[in-house]
Amino acid sequence: MDNAESAEMYLETIYILSKQSEKVRKTDVSKYMNFAKPSITRGIGLLEKKGLVTVDGAGGITLTAEGKKLAKRIYERHTILTDLFMRLGVDEKTAADDACRIEHYISDTTFSAIKKHLAEKG
Repeated sequence: MDNAESAEMYLETIYILSKQSEKVRKTDVSKYMNFAKPSITRGIGLLEKKGLVTVDGAGGITLTAEGKKLAKRIYERHTILTDLFMRLGVDEKTAADDACRIEHYISDTTFSAIKKHLAEKG
């Protein structure tokens, strides 16, 4: 996993967790991603340096406006690609796993075409 993909995974995870709970902490991210806490601390630190998250004194992680924008983009790709693969007959776990891999590399052009196609097919 390269740095950009890793950052996107963290952002998406924080976004998903923030939809489920008011406060997201490193422990929550660690459990969700099944990563060791030191890895999470390092990853969150890198996101903070890039201005994509803030961490308050109590350890609460919040997406910045830019972080939320990127996280929503990745999450949308994940959910739409998962839906597409399931429509093609792929089981949910495989569809989600494959979407997770592809969401980081698919071009905006191709993704837009997939969204348009799915919207037309209802």
